[in-house]
Amino acid sequence: QAKLVESGGGLVQAGGSLRLSCASSGRTFSTYPMGWFRQAPGKERDFVATIHWNSSTTGYADSVKGRFTISRDNAKNTVYLQMNSLKPEETAVYYCAAGRPYSFDSRGTNMNYWGKGTLVTVSS
Repeated sequence: QAKLVESGGGLVQAGGSLRLSCASSGRTFSTYPMGWFRQAPGKERDFVATIHWNSSTTGYADSVKGRFTISRDNAKNTVYLQMNSLKPEETAVYYCAAGRPYSFDSRGTNMNYWGKGTLVTVSS
């Protein structure tokens, strides 16, 4: 049973940092692109960041460039999202996702597997 589980969310003050983790089980995602998405209250789910299966390339939403960093450790079947200088408007449920084997798109399209999300609340 393939599964993605996010962790690391919580409450942080504006300007603070959090590091999210996404652990996989039931399947090895070492050949899959991975990504992070978020859904703020009352809004649609938006793309945040994605990473190539071998970490050679990354893609970010314009709003997070320079502040967020996506990385992965294939030996641990884990992907991370380091979030710095967080803003109140970035309060959202953050979701981990996996795409298709040996594919990559800098916009994080065509994701097939999704975690249940972890809530990040940024206070002003």
